[in-house]
Amino acid sequence: MQQSYQVIARRWRPRSFKELVGQEHIVQTLRNAIEQDRIAHAYLFVGPRGTGKTSTARLFACALNCENGPSIDPSPDSPICKAIMAGQFLDVIEIDGASNNSVDQIRDLREDCSYGATQGRFKIYIIDEVHMLTNAAFNALLKTLEEPPPHVKFIFATTEAQKVLPTIVSRCQRFEFRPIDDAVIMAKLSEIAAAEKINVSESALKAIAKLANGGMRDSQSILDQLIAFCGNQIDEKDVSNVYGLAPMDQLGKIASLIEDQDERALMVAVDELVNEGRDLYRVLLDLESYFRSRLLERLGGSAQGSGGVSSQAYVRVIDTLKKGEDAVKRGLSDRVNFEVTLLKALREIGATSIDQLIRDIAAMRDSLPAEEEKKKS
Repeated sequence: MQQSYQVIARRWRPRSFKELVGQEHIVQTLRNAIEQDRIAHAYLFVGPRGTGKTSTARLFACALNCENGPSIDPSPDSPICKAIMAGQFLDVIEIDGASNNSVDQIRDLREDCSYGATQGRFKIYIIDEVHMLTNAAFNALLKTLEEPPPHVKFIFATTEAQKVLPTIVSRCQRFEFRPIDDAVIMAKLSEIAAAEKINVSESALKAIAKLANGGMRDSQSILDQLIAFCGNQIDEKDVSNVYGLAPMDQLGKIASLIEDQDERALMVAVDELVNEGRDLYRVLLDLESYFRSRLLERLGGSAQGSGGVSSQAYVRVIDTLKKGEDAVKRGLSDRVNFEVTLLKALREIGATSIDQLIRDIAAMRDSLPAEEEKKKS
């Protein structure tokens, strides 16, 4: 029987703390806790999707339950670690908070906690999307979380920590998972591409990392899809075509038209975007980043390509684009909302800020005595 294809994100899931990239501050803290025998009973992993929360939880479970553990460097090839990473270890229970969020299910969990571990040293509950639990379910968990049996550890993972009850958060050690830097994502994708014998250009890697928005898993899924589309040669143009991105030169052209306040040419440029099938919401986000770069150039004293546009004008343009995000993403007509947002941004280039008006009025007022003196003389 032919073995089914396993996606890159699963095949390249970290098998040890050393392979977990972009979250070194968390790895170091967990390793220190194991070395110093200061292992807490409950942990809360918070961060955007695809940044390593579930992988870290599994690796920590391996470290606590491995044959010679707790160990900071458990062997990924040991039977226990293999079983944990495959989700087949009886004492590491992974629960989806979105579909197991009722009071009755949490009461079953509490009852299960009273029984000792059968295969490992600790019974570890990994509850993903814990913010999806109901308030009643949270309250049912409180007592167990406050005084858990010594053989039980909880690891909660969430993308929305503000939805978790403060009484739960206060009983956990909280770890913040950061969006992974683009350079780190590019380095990992380059390693994967080399191993998979895929040629990916530097510009394509940069575009993928930008699309992933700090998520390693998302970047690997994007690479997987591009391999299916392009084969073993991937360029930036392929990324743009598959995901509807606007190339940098096209973004630069639109930004220049906004700076030059050329409304007619700007509408023609929008026509081109639509005819090429570009994702207008993604273009809007990319324009925000583009104008942010222009703003930083201006604040750094560089006027290259800025056409004399003030830093205050750039701030207003970015703010206008930001305000238009929701309308472009969720409105009835993304094109109309996109055009309106760009035209508003264009008007902000030529608008005079309140601060500038105050300065102009003050200068006019200061010049009045001098004018009166001239008339008298």
